[in-house]
Amino acid sequence: MKDILSEIVAHKRLEVEEQKRQLPADELRCRIAAQPDRPCRSMKASLASKPLGIIAEFKRRSPSKGWIHRDARPEEVAPAYEAAGAAALSVLTDEAYFGGTLDDIVRIRPLVDIPILRKEFIIDPYQLLQARAVGADAVLLIAACLTPDECASLTAEAHALGLEVLLEMHSVEELAYVQAGPDMVGINNRHLGSFVTDVATSFQLAEALRATLQQAVAGEASMPLMVSESGLSSLDTLQRLQAAGFQGFLMGEAFMKHPHPGEALKTLLQSCQKEEQP
Repeated sequence: MKDILSEIVAHKRLEVEEQKRQLPADELRCRIAAQPDRPCRSMKASLASKPLGIIAEFKRRSPSKGWIHRDARPEEVAPAYEAAGAAALSVLTDEAYFGGTLDDIVRIRPLVDIPILRKEFIIDPYQLLQARAVGADAVLLIAACLTPDECASLTAEAHALGLEVLLEMHSVEELAYVQAGPDMVGINNRHLGSFVTDVATSFQLAEALRATLQQAVAGEASMPLMVSESGLSSLDTLQRLQAAGFQGFLMGEAFMKHPHPGEALKTLLQSCQKEEQP
């Protein structure tokens, strides 16, 4: 079975080194320092405030599915997601495998007030500076890409920049990474080596994840928020995941395969509202 994640990370290391040559880290720090004094929007708080905390993703393609929505325009999709009721946005910034760039966040940021997650294969502190410089509020860290020490270091550096962290895991063995102190913890239903997706992964790991979090944090107030990622589409599945302890739901393909992704999200949330009415 082809290990797509290893291929992506190897390419990412070369890509980041080239980006550093083109735009040194010190220049990024200067850009951040020159920005208006604006605290990042809390993605954790936004997810917790919604009856159904949807992280709506802007995603043009994937390694497994190819092009999903090749001509999607971020300045059209992102405001439509917000208007439909998304709690946060996820923006894929990997170009080689997902067809996204940091410029997508640049184009979105002035148009929305909800938090933006930079979804990327982050392996270097330089990528955290990039995220802060373009206006992201949170970053994704993937346990499968990092050692525990690397994860802890990147989490601390993200927090120092004012960024929240969504830590993504896929197995029981990776649950120990919560010691890094993320703001949110995600169970990815997609195996990043094979890109096979099974929503049962979130259900299988939910109890062990809750137990790990309770041991790792001092109290309920500091408890990371649980997020289920990938392969989500039906309201029934989301409601069952809520019952299992998840408060955030990262959804991309379910919306992006439609001509108007915002309308797809609106339909989902309207269905939820109808069920809640007496």
